[in-house]
Amino acid sequence: MVRTSSTMLPLGTSAPDFSLVNVDATTVSLANFSGSPALLVMFMCNHCPYVVHVADHLAVLAQEYMARGVGIVGISSNDISAHPADSPEQMVAEAEERGYGFAYLYDETQEVAKAYRAACTPDFFLFDRDQKLVYRGQLDSSRPESGIPVTGADLRAALDAVLEGKPPAEKQTPSLGCNIKWKPGSEPEYFGG
Repeated sequence: MVRTSSTMLPLGTSAPDFSLVNVDATTVSLANFSGSPALLVMFMCNHCPYVVHVADHLAVLAQEYMARGVGIVGISSNDISAHPADSPEQMVAEAEERGYGFAYLYDETQEVAKAYRAACTPDFFLFDRDQKLVYRGQLDSSRPESGIPVTGADLRAALDAVLEGKPPAEKQTPSLGCNIKWKPGSEPEYFGG
């Protein structure tokens, strides 16, 4: 496990396109969320201790904000040959067990993770109605074994601001988690840099 921070993709970046298979075997793409007041893209996986630490809260947060019209997707980009716990079959089980109401997509080629400059799990990207990046940062300041409760405070504040038509706070703390498990020889140039 390598503790890795978000690359902090520049604010204002347009949401990179994606078209990936969901745990329910349907294909979900960026176009599915056109017209949403906000879109939250979360890079995550099943086995990472940082994701496990916040997974139940993500299910609750997603339920609350999807009810307010926010589009939410989780994307797993890990190399499953090295990490079979993150396989699509295990993603189905994880989504059912955790009660994920959002699309949980598998990025087999890892091209979507690279397009978003994703670096860690979890890594959060919040886009506004125009699908421009307005927040990239942590869920909150809780970490495994930190003793700090998981509240989702940072991400919730950003979501609330977007839904109120306001910009999120300019000061944004990078997300921290396990590095995305890249396929051998395919680590992107930005990774670890």
